[in-house]
Amino acid sequence: MMAAALAACGTPSVGPGYYRVERGDTVSKIARAHRQSVPSIVRWNNLKNPDAIEVGQVLRVAPPATNPTRATPGDIRTAPESASANAEPRSAAPATPAPSSRITLVWPAQGTTVRGFDGTRSKGIDIANALGTPIVAAASGTVVYAGNGLRGYGNLLIVKHNADYLTAYAHNSKLLVQEGQTVSQGQQIAAMGDSDNDRVALHFELRYKGQSIDPARYLPTR
Repeated sequence: MMAAALAACGTPSVGPGYYRVERGDTVSKIARAHRQSVPSIVRWNNLKNPDAIEVGQVLRVAPPATNPTRATPGDIRTAPESASANAEPRSAAPATPAPSSRITLVWPAQGTTVRGFDGTRSKGIDIANALGTPIVAAASGTVVYAGNGLRGYGNLLIVKHNADYLTAYAHNSKLLVQEGQTVSQGQQIAAMGDSDNDRVALHFELRYKGQSIDPARYLPTR
């Protein structure tokens, strides 16, 4: 029935990453032809019965795009972790990735490091000081998030430095930059606070390809 309807209406072409099912096709045949696994084809297309595909049906045969240009609060939680900065971990922390590129950071705030990175309960480090202490960009980049939409982080800034690295600055009392703004290393971007936190401190995170890594390994000794 579907084949007849398509023949009557003409068969439009499909875009890159998609395939229109032809007579004699099976999911396994399509997967082999596009060098994908059968489970991937099933998952990308939400196929409840892989044996019931129809002639003319359009299937995704390439992974969905996963490279948004604008970060959202969820980008801080790229790994399977809780929305809260202080939530109990649901599983052991993933192995810290070995960065293939480097980034040079400066300390984002003056103060005392009161909490270190452990990859599970703490995805970054906490630096405590007085309310209003200047928070600066640890490296040059573009502000891709400025807001308070992520529970547990309060007033949050995310700065993207290049294709691999971004930094996050949480619990600020005031945000001094906006989304889309370019910032220089050492430029003040916020003021230290206690928003969504039980003390005045900056929670600072460094992410490499979406995964949290220890910022202390990239900060100068002081």
